[in-house]
Amino acid sequence: MPVARTDPARLVAFEVLRAVSDQDAYANLELSRLLRERGVSGRDAALATELVGGTLRLQGSYDDILDRLVKGTLQPPVRDALRLGTHQLLSMRVPTHAAVTTTVDLVKEQIGHKPSGLVNAVLRKVAAQDLESWLTDRPRPARTAHPAWVIDALAEALDRPAELDALLAADNERPAVVLVARPGLADVAELGGSALAASPYAVELEGGDPGAVPAVREGRAGVQDAGSQLVALVLARAALEGDDQRWLDVCAGPGGKAALLAAIAAERGAGVLANERQRHRAQLVAQGVRAARAGVLGVVTGDGTRPPWSPGTFDRVLVDAPCSGLGALRRRPESRWRRTAADVEELVPLQVALLDAALDAARPGGVVLYATCSPVVAETAGVVRTVLERRTDAVVEPALDLIGDLEDAESAHLPGALQLWPHRHRTDAMFLSLLRRR
Repeated sequence: MPVARTDPARLVAFEVLRAVSDQDAYANLELSRLLRERGVSGRDAALATELVGGTLRLQGSYDDILDRLVKGTLQPPVRDALRLGTHQLLSMRVPTHAAVTTTVDLVKEQIGHKPSGLVNAVLRKVAAQDLESWLTDRPRPARTAHPAWVIDALAEALDRPAELDALLAADNERPAVVLVARPGLADVAELGGSALAASPYAVELEGGDPGAVPAVREGRAGVQDAGSQLVALVLARAALEGDDQRWLDVCAGPGGKAALLAAIAAERGAGVLANERQRHRAQLVAQGVRAARAGVLGVVTGDGTRPPWSPGTFDRVLVDAPCSGLGALRRRPESRWRRTAADVEELVPLQVALLDAALDAARPGGVVLYATCSPVVAETAGVVRTVLERRTDAVVEPALDLIGDLEDAESAHLPGALQLWPHRHRTDAMFLSLLRRR
């Protein structure tokens, strides 16, 4: 049997790309699984992570280059290998010889000898120019590695033409690792890193494996974007008269926001009921809130649009609705190639139903926070307006006073609501609208 010459990092990266292409796998989950199963760690794990994330983020630009160099149709595995090699040549400090040789070896071992000559020739042509030269005068979708419909949707949501290219560039940057120190369980000082404006519990790591941080291993802290932390904080900071003991997270999976809410609730003598429709995600929620169990009323598996709880039960309600995910393209880069405009149209009725049910779950005087990790107008301001147009017992509550020192964060499409942006706030593009049940 021939000895494999492909290094572990590149092999893992290629297999993740194939799983994303063939099986619609989530890159982050597939990458974590393979790194763990293969025992890949340290610098090799960091390399595999950059190869996967960088290749997927810039896939549209790389395909534009490859399609100009290759006549005919590329087999999907060969295209994935070429994307991987192109990323090393144009966006990493990998010498040309190393990038070409390792990719050719990978093709020989994983695909076969026949396409290896083509791969060698194409990558040597790719190496003849830098990325900027390849993309000069190309259409914006190729130049920015975003599908045209995504660019249009983001441009409408941003409503500032002068900032659009900065936003698209921010989507293509490797995101920093951000940790949350869950209050009452961990302190930001023990996590290291630097503070972020969006959340007093957030720190940005300069590098390294977050799993090596003791508080993360013990569940007292976690990996969570600062924008996602702000979702929990805005709900918890909203003024409330009367009872404040029963909180609800309608769409709790995979559990990060529920864990932060539970930690905050525990300090106030309150508790969170975490609901998740999918059983396997509900199990993830249960694991995530274990350290903050003093603030947990329970974890249930149920449909948030047809809930098992009685109307008017809760004082604070979070509905972090399923969405297109176009606000988290730095972290879930495959979303831009997987989602379509039709997906948004299909999601909106579900989002409307979830917000309606969340308002029903809140008691009179209680608050509901509607959030999405998408800035798309139809999924954000459009959903809130649709719900408010047909009911008279709810109103948007201005939330600008609840976000601390964060500036320039009001939604361009719904006064009082919040819209975060990666190029402005160094967070995912989270949308937040606080509503009060009359």
